[in-house]
Amino acid sequence: MTTVATEPARSVTRPYRPKRRRLGVAAAVLLGAMGFLIYKGVTSAVVYFKTAQQAVEARAALGNSTFQIEGTVVPGSKRAGTGSGNFSFEISSGPVKVEVHNTGVPPQLFGPGVPVVLVGHFVGMTDTFASDQILVKHSNSYIAAHPNRVRGPNGSMH
Repeated sequence: MTTVATEPARSVTRPYRPKRRRLGVAAAVLLGAMGFLIYKGVTSAVVYFKTAQQAVEARAALGNSTFQIEGTVVPGSKRAGTGSGNFSFEISSGPVKVEVHNTGVPPQLFGPGVPVVLVGHFVGMTDTFASDQILVKHSNSYIAAHPNRVRGPNGSMH
């Protein structure tokens, strides 16, 4: 009988590649998540609106999605609605007028001839806009022209 000598088994130490690979994957995931959050923050911070004329022209594409529409309140168009706080009025932009049904309380500066931005959507396939929020759009020239409508930070009239 012949005996074959065998060498003792050597312990093989692995390089740190699996740990490095996991660290790289984790870093890539974190960077991707941070990039996504930054992208969402920047794009959601940019809020824009369509004028009444643009909205009517894009009516088919807008469907029933929520968006912001801008126009000037048509004098004499405000009418009481069916429920408490509900009312209707028209806004205009260029030659286009849009009927608006609003739910809720209008802001203090709301009135005829005032530029507004409305949050809501078109109703069904009509050009009627259902709004649940009215934002008055004004500037320093508006304040100068209507000093009795605007209150300062301390509650006094301008």
